[in-house]
Amino acid sequence: MPRARALLAWSGGKDAAWALQTLRARADVEVVGLMTTVTAGRDEAAMQGVHVDVLRAQARATGLPLIESRIAAGAGNPAYEAAFAQALATARARWPELTMIAFGDLFLADIRAWREALCARLGWQACFPLFGRHTTGLAREMQAAGLRASLCCVDTTQLDADFSGRDFDAALLEALPAHVDPCGERGEFHTCVHAGPMFAEPLALLRGDTALRDSRFACTAFSAGG
Repeated sequence: MPRARALLAWSGGKDAAWALQTLRARADVEVVGLMTTVTAGRDEAAMQGVHVDVLRAQARATGLPLIESRIAAGAGNPAYEAAFAQALATARARWPELTMIAFGDLFLADIRAWREALCARLGWQACFPLFGRHTTGLAREMQAAGLRASLCCVDTTQLDADFSGRDFDAALLEALPAHVDPCGERGEFHTCVHAGPMFAEPLALLRGDTALRDSRFACTAFSAGG
């Protein structure tokens, strides 16, 4: 039976990367491209803060093309949905048979329902290969398999700013307060992936400064090195 072809929503973080690894291990799905939403002016993945140059380097390491859509800083859901729809239209023009897009969401049912409804309105099927996984076990599975990432954004209302820039490793999991999800699924933190089995080779990322944004988010800059 032929495999269904799919896009993958790409944030530059560990969950998107592990969703790719999971889908590549399946016999029924083939990921043909990545899709990301970039905040104009900042040139970063919306919310996660991963710079577009890093997103492009990650895509090259996966061997997959990257479709980029752009929204203005501070844009609301209508602008995001319009950019999302345009990106899907671009993908379908390239791969006319595409009907599926995958997301790395883990357990937030309201976010999943919103994505499913949005995709259905646009004539697409949403896929969630990691949904329902126990996040402590999932985090350890990622690390054991060689995924390497760093925290690039921390919500200081949920986690101390000093965690921004730290490696996503076993020591981090031990240090996280009990109320923080090990995968940061409630928005406690976001990550930037630089190595793992989904990449042909590790990325040589350069760590920059950490700055506070919107009086709330501690963001550590990472750039694509040589």
